[in-house]
Amino acid sequence: MITIGIDIAKFEHCACAINHDTGEFVVEPFFFKNNIEGFSKLKSSLCSIKSALIGIEDSGHYGDNLIFFLLKNNFKIALINPKTTMERRKGKLKSVKTDKQDAILITKVLLDKKDYRIMTKENYALRQLKHLTRRVHDMKKDLNVYKNRLQKEIDLVFPEFNSLFKTKYGIIYNRILKELSSAFVISNTDIRSIRKIFNMKIQGNKISLTAEELKAAATRSVGEHNGASEYQIKYLISVIELIKEQCIELKKIIEEYSLQLNSPIVTIPGISHFSGMSILSEFRDINLFPTASQLISYAGVNPYVSESGIYKSPHTSITKHGNPYLRRVLYQVILPVIHNNPTFLSYYNLKRSQGKSHRCANGHAVRKLLRIIHHLVTKDVDFNSKLLV
Repeated sequence: MITIGIDIAKFEHCACAINHDTGEFVVEPFFFKNNIEGFSKLKSSLCSIKSALIGIEDSGHYGDNLIFFLLKNNFKIALINPKTTMERRKGKLKSVKTDKQDAILITKVLLDKKDYRIMTKENYALRQLKHLTRRVHDMKKDLNVYKNRLQKEIDLVFPEFNSLFKTKYGIIYNRILKELSSAFVISNTDIRSIRKIFNMKIQGNKISLTAEELKAAATRSVGEHNGASEYQIKYLISVIELIKEQCIELKKIIEEYSLQLNSPIVTIPGISHFSGMSILSEFRDINLFPTASQLISYAGVNPYVSESGIYKSPHTSITKHGNPYLRRVLYQVILPVIHNNPTFLSYYNLKRSQGKSHRCANGHAVRKLLRIIHHLVTKDVDFNSKLLV
């Protein structure tokens, strides 16, 4: 059996091919650049063994262009978790780590089918989708950071401001902060200019606050006159609005992908196009996972088992060995799933009645959700609550 290993780096990759029946190199370890000339060099070196499996560590974006090139040229690609090669290296007590040694080690990892996942042109598209969904999640985290910074500045220049509104970050709320960024500025602004902001044509219910009430509250405010904070508020509001607009735009693109893919995962009540694609793109191809327990393990939501002799720990946390992005999405989406599905709600309540904490009961529901997702996607059937038990 011949396998090919490629160690990925930023500027230069290393590849080799080994015939494991003889233990000899079919292609000695060699380096090639991360550009079209280097890719062409690799292709010509491997053209005589094109049917062999190529192993690449799934360790970042540096190998994406190479993977796309190889798939386009009909090579068979296997993705390996970097932890697998690291454990193999430790198990052999290797004290040397070089690019050539890593490429050789990757060829040996390919001998066990349990240690890799096949990459196809179809699930490469999900790899691109993963970048989009992760970007939205990162933008939401950034949004929280900017909102916290904004609230700090508001507390300095108009600490009573938030109490005047039922909800924060509405159109009027943002417009006031953008144009009149402190109690000092508001109290010294003509009431007619303030009314213009309140008279904006907006969708939804109008706020109960009036321009006169805002000006009166600003006049009584204990907020300081701070030019630096006023500038920061205008800047932060602009950034928050921009991030929100980009999130909406990206979610529309993700929804288009979802409609094209037409996956049964979005038929589960509580799972939107965005959350459904977030889950699928992190798994890439659920059909490559023979059992639902492998999905659960990949997500790192399986319980940690601690036993030694006659001792067995009665309470353990989840392993968290899997994909952190996936795990975060699952714990976020399980709340609307429980809320929108009576079977999940009763299952959650059962676990709570057994003495499980809220977080632990959610974990049980997450594992139940993954078992359902595995069934729906592998069988290509829509969700049917009547079949749940």
